Amino acid sequence: MKFEFAAFVFSILLAAGMPANATTYGDMSGADLGVGADLNGAVPFPADNAWNRDISGADVDPNSDNLIASIGLDTGLHPDFGSGYYQHGLIGIPYVVVPDSQMYVPIHFKAYKDESDKGPYPVPPDAPIEGMRDDGKKFGGDRHVLVIDRDTDRLYELYRAFPQKDVSWNADSGAIFHLDSNKVRPTGKKGWTSADAAGLPIFPGLVRYDEAAAGLIPHALRFTVAHSRRAYVKPANHWASDDDNPNLPPMGMRVRLKASYKIPDNFSPETKVILQAMKTYGMFVADNGSNWYISGAPDDRWNNDHLVGELRQVTGSAFEVVKMGKVHHP
Repeated sequence: MKFEFAAFVFSILLAAGMPANATTYGDMSGADLGVGADLNGAVPFPADNAWNRDISGADVDPNSDNLIASIGLDTGLHPDFGSGYYQHGLIGIPYVVVPDSQMYVPIHFKAYKDESDKGPYPVPPDAPIEGMRDDGKKFGGDRHVLVIDRDTDRLYELYRAFPQKDVSWNADSGAIFHLDSNKVRPTGKKGWTSADAAGLPIFPGLVRYDEAAAGLIPHALRFTVAHSRRAYVKPANHWASDDDNPNLPPMGMRVRLKASYKIPDNFSPETKVILQAMKTYGMFVADNGSNWYISGAPDDRWNNDHLVGELRQVTGSAFEVVKMGKVHHP
């Protein structure tokens, strides 16, 4: 009877166009284990955290037009994630979910040791690395490694990570985030970087297939810009520029898809969900890179033709900047 009732509820949710997975904030215990695991509705951080706040009705920043123009009014969105490999490189930023029984290993920090959270971290020896290739050749890039401990509600992120023969890892920087609290990084200090240029966590802002397919992405996303300002706004904590031009976006600036933008009916269901998240929760400027590149996790279920072909039709002119709070200058 329990199975029949659950199946009945599931069918009602689908018929109503509602997501099948109930949203659970700040509790990762319901997540599956493994690389690219389904979180089954688990969302990092409490419901009132900045990442999960509905900003669809928030005021527009008075300098919105200039800020959006600096990113590109006619430039279309681009998914920096997808299915398979591009030129032998994995498309997107991978992650792995582990139990608390996962062995904790030493992390040797190099470039930003003074701004990194000390190890050990529960990083598997075969944890997926951003940019990893399907031909076994060496690769560069940011080499992010993201590990979620579902039993302790902790997120471990590494930048420029390299596995060592003794099961330890070398990394330029690393950060530990508490996914069950609004004090997301208790050991971090003002102005610290993380595994990301903005000092933000990476994983909470990724577009993931499990959420898109379920019909709801209940949090903000992350994206990159080619030119940023030497400043940051909360929830960011770091900058990555020497330019003080006030018309350039500071790290942590949030944009949203305008309410007047009509999501095309002929777009795929997954693209519609992604665009709706941009309307409701927006996107944070998280790093320097190509303009309007949206970060996401790789998944063989993504349809690359749909993602690229549909998202590029949505240009910068469809966005506006959510009114910023205090702008911090280093």
